[in-house]
Amino acid sequence: MKNLEPKGLWESFYALTQIPRPSGKKEEVAAFLVNYGKSLGLETLQDEIGNVLIRKPASPGMENRPGIILQGHMDMVPQKNSDRVFDFEKDPIEAYVEDNDAWVTANGTTLGADNGIGVATAMAILADKNVVHPPLEALFTVDEETGMYGAFDLKGGWLKGKYLLNLDSETEGELYVGCAGGVDTTATFEFEPVDTEEGDIAVRIDIKGCKGGHSGCDIHLQRANAIKLLFRVLKDAVTNCEARLATVEGGSLRNAIPREACAVVTIPAENYDDLTDLVAGYEDLFLSEYDGVEPDLKVTASEVECPKQEMPEDVQDFLIHAITLCPHGVYRMLPEMPGIVETSNNLAMIATKNNQVTAFCLTRSSVESRKEELQSIIQSAFSLAGANVEFSGSYPGWKPNFKSELLQTMKEVYTKEFGHDPKVVIIHAGLECGIIGRNYPEMQMISFGPTIEHPHSPDERVNIQTVQQFYQFVLAALKAL
Repeated sequence: MKNLEPKGLWESFYALTQIPRPSGKKEEVAAFLVNYGKSLGLETLQDEIGNVLIRKPASPGMENRPGIILQGHMDMVPQKNSDRVFDFEKDPIEAYVEDNDAWVTANGTTLGADNGIGVATAMAILADKNVVHPPLEALFTVDEETGMYGAFDLKGGWLKGKYLLNLDSETEGELYVGCAGGVDTTATFEFEPVDTEEGDIAVRIDIKGCKGGHSGCDIHLQRANAIKLLFRVLKDAVTNCEARLATVEGGSLRNAIPREACAVVTIPAENYDDLTDLVAGYEDLFLSEYDGVEPDLKVTASEVECPKQEMPEDVQDFLIHAITLCPHGVYRMLPEMPGIVETSNNLAMIATKNNQVTAFCLTRSSVESRKEELQSIIQSAFSLAGANVEFSGSYPGWKPNFKSELLQTMKEVYTKEFGHDPKVVIIHAGLECGIIGRNYPEMQMISFGPTIEHPHSPDERVNIQTVQQFYQFVLAALKAL
């Protein structure tokens, strides 16, 4: 991978893959970037939350041009296949080149191209003395994936540039000028466990093999949500097999579509065959429903050690009804931009711990009132079932400015470099631009990047040719702005 072109970019990306940097673990990667900037003899700053800013003086003759900020986030989403033994807080990513030198991917884990390629691009430009550019700042933010905390805590007046190039988009040839806002929902059911019926046995039901993916970029692809599938099985098992729910787990990140989910239920021993037949039938049904979308989906049942206690029947029933009612997927498309999602919800996680069952959602919308509408629907589904519902982490969308001089210049540069016009779009995923813009309202921004497939999943990969095009575009833009 280090021998790919542009060499400086790939060398920097390789270095990032060797540093554990899941969200929430920022110290090592932040220190690496601080040392990197200082090793180049450049002004290097770090704020209280951990964001790193490196300034590079303009090329000769470019000193009077408006300053440019190259911006990306340090952290990556930690997702792995269930059979992969891997510690994201200790182990380096095992990245490699595949598919006839067309893609870079990782061995059973997320790659971290989101947003490692953007960070590596800025690093390469900082180090290259031959790049022609105005006054340059490279801003590396922390903990974007778990709540955009670095952008939220970024102080006004720290940045000097007029134009911000966010290097965190995932389709080459597209210029992003707006994005959705979001809000987290936490719904908690509290209960006093009851004793398991004497003579019952326990069965673990697993949903595995779903593709998952980014809950913004991939939400329109109609991929399976393992939690929603599991609760379809559970509702049927309770109704027809006298199942009682002991524990349930599913999903791992608020911004990733759940790939796996499992539950432990207790049943009368004589109902074991009925339950295993029911589970096998659901695997056939789900494979049929998701034909061409989820070829690796598995639904299994296996006998396990019987727990001494389980959920009360009323809490179990209310939970099943609430999860069944909770919306997941696209809620509304943008009428003025066909093919672009306006509003969606990701039923992201569910967990049983300390006599509580907690469900987590991430709701996104580019229209604030629609976000609030969907929040209200989710709140109603869980409140009527007796859960305590809380909202947190709300962040604004990024309102597009189709008349900005930055956008016009970037379009012209792209067309000149590649012989065709770029596509100007609004992305349904969250970007830091809208948040940064609160403290820098006069700053013009745009987001773009190479083609990254399946971010936030172990299938994540980045297209090598588009990385070359992306880097060429960045260099041309720096020269033209």
